[in-house]
Amino acid sequence: MHPYLFTVDCVLCHFPVEATWSYSSLTVLALFLGPQEHRGVHGFGILNCVEVGMMKFAWDNYKSFAWGKNELRPLTRNGHIGNMFGGLRGASIVDSLDTLYIMGLMDEYNDAKEWVETSLDLNSNGEASLFEVNIRYVGGLLSAYYLTGEEMFKRKVMVLGEKLLPAFNTPTGIPRGVINLGSSGTSWSWGWASAGSSILAEFGTLHLEFVHLSELSNNGIYTEKVMNIRKLLNKIEKPHGLYPNFLSPVSGNWVQHHVSIGGLGDSFYEYLIKSYLMSDKTDEEAKTMYYSALEAIEANLVQKSPGGLTYMAEWRGGILDHKMGHLACFSGGMVVIGADDGAPEKRQHYLDLAAEITHTCHESYSRSATKLGPEAFRFDGGAEATATRLSDRYYILRPEVIESYMYMWRLTHDPKYREWGWEAVEALEQHCRVEAGFSGIRDVYAQTVSHDNMQQSFFLSETLKYLYLLFSDDDLLPLEDWVFNTEAHPLPVVRKSCLQGEGGTHDKTTSE
Repeated sequence: MHPYLFTVDCVLCHFPVEATWSYSSLTVLALFLGPQEHRGVHGFGILNCVEVGMMKFAWDNYKSFAWGKNELRPLTRNGHIGNMFGGLRGASIVDSLDTLYIMGLMDEYNDAKEWVETSLDLNSNGEASLFEVNIRYVGGLLSAYYLTGEEMFKRKVMVLGEKLLPAFNTPTGIPRGVINLGSSGTSWSWGWASAGSSILAEFGTLHLEFVHLSELSNNGIYTEKVMNIRKLLNKIEKPHGLYPNFLSPVSGNWVQHHVSIGGLGDSFYEYLIKSYLMSDKTDEEAKTMYYSALEAIEANLVQKSPGGLTYMAEWRGGILDHKMGHLACFSGGMVVIGADDGAPEKRQHYLDLAAEITHTCHESYSRSATKLGPEAFRFDGGAEATATRLSDRYYILRPEVIESYMYMWRLTHDPKYREWGWEAVEALEQHCRVEAGFSGIRDVYAQTVSHDNMQQSFFLSETLKYLYLLFSDDDLLPLEDWVFNTEAHPLPVVRKSCLQGEGGTHDKTTSE
């Protein structure tokens, strides 16, 4: 362990927080000192201070070695561009704007804002993932605008949003997965996608951002595009009520019957319940689709292991694959945020299901040598919440387990979720922190870790933000006012208010 781990020169705390301090001792000290609200830190000041220190360390190294690139390679101390964003740069900057602002790291936030204003070039050519550009860039800019009121963010996101519209120029209106952000606006499907299909988790994860694009532009085209997707999904037959992962944007038919709550499917379901919540609980269609999908998931995918662990298997044409991906661990949080709005007699059932799934995902962490979870874990051949394949043993700083801890804490206040979150903080600091940032690791079961040399932008946007919120008071971004997109960018609930005079009915966002 590095000798300086957890040593944060934090003016909030007035003294360093050391690695040897346990969660329980820090909790007692935090209660003794009382609420600390300084430089954006809310609630358990000392515990928050650690996440602020982690964010500042990750950000400072990104700025030193990869400024303007998409992500930091901390071992080689250089930047990574990649090919997901079609020539767009600064993914870590845009993804970090709201985290920096929420944490009160204002000098760092102002540096990020200046870069976006002067250096974020939206006139780029190249193969961009519609999904990734939407959740990271559109989501990040929308969130920054709503939190700060800076008009520059609004202008940027309006330009970028318009560049995404040509992806919907298909016979069905189902967008293709890849788009050229240049003047041609051409789009195509991923080469690896079965029979030129579009991916459920990609075309199904646009609704939150596109509704807000319509809100800000007073142009209904964005909402029309995502409502058309929903209309087609409601029309076509669903096997056992399930939504397969691959859909043809030409015919509007399913391409193959592979169903997953993890990769390829995950955030589609998340955006159904969040669309309902973001609409101030007026989007009844989203509500109906979500609870119907959840009923089908419970009937066909939710399983109990011999050891008593609840998990979500994958479904391949009627045959279950007893695997659960780290990405699927968001579902504990998803189920709990929807617990109050389903049938009243099912509320406790949903709370129990959310707790069981989150417990299983915690077990995938606690059963590894590093106390970090693998990319996928299995429940067959004697395995219980462990990866059995070498190719599944890596951890790339993913947030989904911590995300569920945050939601479970907010909605139950069971202290074990903060304790589990602190375990994750300790594991990240011990195994993922290197001299020039944070890195994923190749094998969570290895006693001596091997790093992958990548500080993912979602570590700054999601993992550290969810940890910070886990140890913050509930009135910091309260869930009744804000909905997080799948990259953890907070978007305000759209309130419907009838105003007198010429305006008629006006949609009001919480931030107004």
